[in-house]
Amino acid sequence: MSADAGSVPAVGEPRRNDGRAPPARERIPSGTRDVLPDEMREVRAVTDRMRAVFERSGFGEVYTPALEFEQTFERANIGTAAPAYRMFDEQGAVLVLRPDMTIPIARLVATRYTHVDPPLRFCYTAHAYRGVRPQRGQSREFLQSGVELVGVPGAAGTAEVLDVLCAALDAAGLQNYRVGLGDASLFPSLLTTFGVAAGRQEVILTELAAGDFVGVDQEVRALGLRKDDAELLLRLARTRGGPEVLDGLERRLHDALAGMREVHARLAPEVATRIIFDLGLVRSLGYYTGAVFGVYDPAYGVPLGSGGRYDELLGSFGRPLPAVGFAINVERLHIALTGEERSRRA
Repeated sequence: MSADAGSVPAVGEPRRNDGRAPPARERIPSGTRDVLPDEMREVRAVTDRMRAVFERSGFGEVYTPALEFEQTFERANIGTAAPAYRMFDEQGAVLVLRPDMTIPIARLVATRYTHVDPPLRFCYTAHAYRGVRPQRGQSREFLQSGVELVGVPGAAGTAEVLDVLCAALDAAGLQNYRVGLGDASLFPSLLTTFGVAAGRQEVILTELAAGDFVGVDQEVRALGLRKDDAELLLRLARTRGGPEVLDGLERRLHDALAGMREVHARLAPEVATRIIFDLGLVRSLGYYTGAVFGVYDPAYGVPLGSGGRYDELLGSFGRPLPAVGFAINVERLHIALTGEERSRRA
């Protein structure tokens, strides 16, 4: 790995003829960056190793247009990751830059695989585009590698995708990662059971997805729930660990916990040791319906990737099929690999 993954090497920094840094008009938009040859070779090697795992596991590579019709994304409950960049084509139709690959692949299944029997297995390495918040260091354009498994329901499909996820990260060379496993329906179903209004639910779930536990605590305590109900919500928001963390929760959460236990039991032993149950794990993407997961590594402070089940999304495109997938942020993975390598050398 290069010494400063994620930053532009000093030797390649663009300069004017007079040696001064370029003026603002010559710079690139915030949230984007140039990737120079040394880093590009490393990134290519990482994606090639992951792609080899995907293909050995039976996932065929696809590529979809960076531009899609806006109405394609309007069909899906995509939440805070709605398309941020719009333009018009020659006929006046609204086009958007894709914010993820899951919805384009759902469209692909419905339009190009109408009469093909499931299961369907797809993989990809492609750029996605999101809006950014100023001064937050977020990326507008980022490279993702991932898979989508269509037509295998429940724990069997989720376990297959988690096995592929860990095999790909192992092949990339990552050593210290863990995969958080939760259920996207757990927190919303409890809030509904406790009679929490939809607007208040949205606020709490948004804070939970952002990891704002102080905000979650304040919002839950302001709901006026029974003490036991409020304490259960606050406990779940911070519950993570091995299978032992599920003990004592079965009575009110039996279905969701039973599903997570079944996924865990189906995993290959070397994958099961990577799993951390995370009962407060939710996703800002609204189409997730069940198991959700995130990839974490101590060498990088934010998730390297995420995924989960989206069993209702394909139905909005006219072909109702269960589905599950994940996406790895390749730039973040590259930085984590570099960080692990530095730690081993230290």
